[in-house]
Amino acid sequence: MDLWTFLWNTFLIFAFVVYLMILITIFTDLFRDRALNGWYKALWIIALLVFPYLSAFIYLIARGRGMAERQHEFAKASNDAATAYIRQAAGSGPASDIAAAKALLDDGTITAEEYEALKKKALA
Repeated sequence: MDLWTFLWNTFLIFAFVVYLMILITIFTDLFRDRALNGWYKALWIIALLVFPYLSAFIYLIARGRGMAERQHEFAKASNDAATAYIRQAAGSGPASDIAAAKALLDDGTITAEEYEALKKKALA
């Protein structure tokens, strides 16, 4: 096998991998789009299977802007969910810890010394 055959085969493999990545992106976008009717989704899938390169090219041209907007909305929703989870898991800070310790002290669950220890720990 000469150098040019190797380079050509490498290029073909690269082009095929890029095409697969584009297909995965298109399928993800199709199923993420809630405004698109199910029949239109089915038609796009059939077109992608029958005329793969042409229909992928047309999809990217026709729906590219919407793809970017849906990806942005999905990333924002994921970020908001992660931020909410981190805030919930971390608690709201020393003020809430001290308030919880004060409530335990008022209920008589802990002593004044334990309250002071929890207060120092929260402020540390």
